[in-house]
Amino acid sequence: MSLNVAIIGASHKPQRYAYKAQQMLMEAGHRVFPVSGNGRTILNVPGFDSVSSIGEAVDTVTLYLNPQRHLAIRDEVLALHPRRIIFNPGTESTELEEFYQQQGIETMQACTLVLLRTDQFEE
Repeated sequence: MSLNVAIIGASHKPQRYAYKAQQMLMEAGHRVFPVSGNGRTILNVPGFDSVSSIGEAVDTVTLYLNPQRHLAIRDEVLALHPRRIIFNPGTESTELEEFYQQQGIETMQACTLVLLRTDQFEE
């Protein structure tokens, strides 16, 4: 099953986990929407400079953004109406997780790379 996945905090730097996650998501056949402050194209995929500019349905949001920066775009993320939000290591926020859960969005503290490597991403 192919999912639409927003990568918030995407990076064009190959050593970054967000970049590696985008690579693996694409290899697994998922459609990615890289969101970064500069909206740069990453791995030949047009990027977005804001969450609100995606303009398409998103199944999963995978976060690579610290909680303070995330809080500033919380309402934009909510407006996507994703089924789930993955808080990758370093992005955890009890406040934000509880907020999304109250809105009916599944949240999980997990590593997207591990989920993909262990065939648990699509569960």
